[in-house]
Amino acid sequence: MPVPTVRGPVEAADLGQTLMHEHVFVLSPEHLENYGRGVWWDEEFRVADAIRKLNALAAKGVRTIVDPTVWGLGRYIPRIQRVAAGVPDLHIVVATGLYCFEELPHQYEHRGPGLLLDGPDPMVEDFVRDLTVGIADTGVRAAFLKCVVEEKGLTPGVERICRAVAQAHLRTGAPITVHTNAGARTGTIALDLFAKEGVDLTKVVVGHAGDSNDLDHLMSLADTGATLGMDRFGLDLYNSTEQRVATIAELCRRGYADRMVLSHDTACFMDYFGAAWDDDLATIAPNWRYDHIHDQVLAMLLESGVAQRHIDQMLVYNPRSYFA
Repeated sequence: MPVPTVRGPVEAADLGQTLMHEHVFVLSPEHLENYGRGVWWDEEFRVADAIRKLNALAAKGVRTIVDPTVWGLGRYIPRIQRVAAGVPDLHIVVATGLYCFEELPHQYEHRGPGLLLDGPDPMVEDFVRDLTVGIADTGVRAAFLKCVVEEKGLTPGVERICRAVAQAHLRTGAPITVHTNAGARTGTIALDLFAKEGVDLTKVVVGHAGDSNDLDHLMSLADTGATLGMDRFGLDLYNSTEQRVATIAELCRRGYADRMVLSHDTACFMDYFGAAWDDDLATIAPNWRYDHIHDQVLAMLLESGVAQRHIDQMLVYNPRSYFA
């Protein structure tokens, strides 16, 4: 089955080298409209900057980025369509779901089974529509689902979102990426919930698993059939590149290359940092950029004994299997 991308469907076999967790923009629309324009946001500059950065990434051999920007991170598909039109050699795959650490958005909290406005869960209906019809009026379909289980675990709001994601998966077959907190081991919590809901765990990426170097824990996640998101290369404040490489190399030696994917979790611009994104952040996290894996990490993995076939597995074949 073809994989929906921003420019249209692509056969899974044609996705090529894929970075499985990258954003184009992370924005709060309300923050942007009230405080950003003319200060740290210029629409034309940011779109052109994103086109430049993503064309440079495509020149490294990357053919697809998987962008888990959903409600809560500022998903706005018309802007991504403009960027995609300027990057002809790169596919952008987008998501549906919700990015919430604790509470539901108010727009959902009173509607659903047994609530003030009783009826089907509107989250499930919205997610399924994004996956099968398209997002808003863009015609662009989401290809996967995104949710969060952070340090506070399954709060009532988080649990309802995760169950809605699971139900949308069951109705459509779309895979899932779940943001987790490696220190709090919330990947285990997420996978337990998904298993109880009947989710095919081979279609789940445990996002940010690579922040951990606990091999026993990581293997316990992968042994469920789920894929480990080794997806924050360059964010050394969570885990250094050297430690990430050593962990991946050891997992490859233990036979887990078929259950890992690679990425950075970076963006062309994130409003979390305002104007500091362009200058100060380059000093604080100099390797947190789209090309870090291809410029530094792949050579380090090879030097650590990781075979080229394992790199191909993590960059090409595992993403292909996730979407196939």
